[in-house]
Amino acid sequence: MHRRVYLAAVGSATAAGLAGCTSVLDSSSSGNGDDRFCHGDECDIGMSRMEFLPETYEVTVGETVVWKNTSAADHTVTAREETLPEGAEYFASGGYEDEETAIDAWHQSRGGRIGPRETYEHTFEVPGEYVYICEPHVHGGMVGTIVVTE
Repeated sequence: MHRRVYLAAVGSATAAGLAGCTSVLDSSSSGNGDDRFCHGDECDIGMSRMEFLPETYEVTVGETVVWKNTSAADHTVTAREETLPEGAEYFASGGYEDEETAIDAWHQSRGGRIGPRETYEHTFEVPGEYVYICEPHVHGGMVGTIVVTE
């Protein structure tokens, strides 16, 4: 009988101690609705915990794309150099001029970090397909594509 009272008390204390943990663990929303996606003119591409939303985004030459970190995790936008169309400018959050420098900066000092609710933008001047990653989450599949048309 005492064992049941003890287990009930421990269970209540554990449940109380874990209350709110899902909001800490669920970094895909700020708690005020589903804001994993961009709304209105706020941004073009959102960043959930492990993906760019949408994964593929199409613009025309001269348009600026705005990414917004809509999660609680830190992210980067890091272009894959081998996918850049000929003559295209390299892009990466943090303003790095090449992929190796951008990746090294992240691993050395979290360089290029886009914190929660922060944005990064880049204007695309050359048509083609651009593949980019989030360096801290690339192994989880956080890869996106920008398609730039004339």
